[in-house]
Amino acid sequence: MKVEYLALKAENLQYREEIIDRINQVLDTSLFILGPETEEFENNISSMLNVTHVIGVNSCTDALFLALKAIDIKESDEVIVPANSFLSSATSITNAGGKPVFIDIKDNYLIDEGLIEKKVTKRTKAIIPVHLTGKPCNMDRICSMAKKYDLHVIEDCAQAVMAKWKGKYVGTYGLCGCFSLHPLKNLSACGDGGFITTNDETLYNRLLQIRNIGLKNRNESDIIGFNSRLDSLQAAIVNVKLKYIDEITHKRRQNANLYYKLLSKLNCKSIKYIPQDADDEFSVFHTFVIRAENRDELAEFLKEEGVETKIHYPIPIHKQNCYSSAGAQVLSNVEEQAREIISLPIHQFLTRQQIEFVCQKIEMFYKQKAVTYKK
Repeated sequence: MKVEYLALKAENLQYREEIIDRINQVLDTSLFILGPETEEFENNISSMLNVTHVIGVNSCTDALFLALKAIDIKESDEVIVPANSFLSSATSITNAGGKPVFIDIKDNYLIDEGLIEKKVTKRTKAIIPVHLTGKPCNMDRICSMAKKYDLHVIEDCAQAVMAKWKGKYVGTYGLCGCFSLHPLKNLSACGDGGFITTNDETLYNRLLQIRNIGLKNRNESDIIGFNSRLDSLQAAIVNVKLKYIDEITHKRRQNANLYYKLLSKLNCKSIKYIPQDADDEFSVFHTFVIRAENRDELAEFLKEEGVETKIHYPIPIHKQNCYSSAGAQVLSNVEEQAREIISLPIHQFLTRQQIEFVCQKIEMFYKQKAVTYKK
């Protein structure tokens, strides 16, 4: 049996006729930039997430960058961010002119909000909690800490569209939320795309200008902006897929629950963490990341058995060469987990038999390891 990590061809084939029809409508109108499809997308997301304003942009990386520029990040300003995320969570801070201050994480891969206060200095301006793997951070504690020190909260929701904390969607707790529409995401375009959510009118109006070269109308600008607009073709594609996001989310959660049930039954001490919802969480499982001993050997074994896996992410941000000045910092949980994490297939096209097959192969690997150890 083959178990592929992704099923992009199947996903786009499923919606192909609807997508082509919407693309043809855009071609007929020739309204390619900030046209009615983008406006419809923004309105759809606003209604879906119960948020006042939505701004379509070129990517989540741009969303984070533009949000930081909108709060006027300066060279001496610090932004607290976990070090186990995708590189863009930090480079957006650097590119906006600020300094990322890396923080450790909890067992569930999310920012350790109990450590935030220790990272706050007189230069701290914002916190970027990352809802990694599609699991929501504890937004109550994060927002409480931000309020105490007068800090902005910019939520990195790249992997977490439809995720909820205490019944409220992520991206609606902080000053704004930054989302990805990358082809690998649960809600995906067929190219780059992203969006920003906010209930702040002032921020919204500023972001409208910043994403569109700073223009307040066709000919005038009061600020320096950037070119980061969600184009009509990508918006049209996502407008099709939006109709199915509840179904996609439900299937991924079903898959995750089955994984948890089967892997827990193995009672294998070598599997150190299996994701599941805790109280107050509604996770969407963009990835299903377990922690396992002999991770690299396990990944190679699964590959030989026909199971494709990934590692998100093997090198923590503070250990990347581009952040060598931060490399001496010790973030024990981030660094330990980077050696153990392995992402299992979780996409919505998996069958029960495939998930059972993956779990059987994991069990087989550790049984073989146990025999080897006894010898």
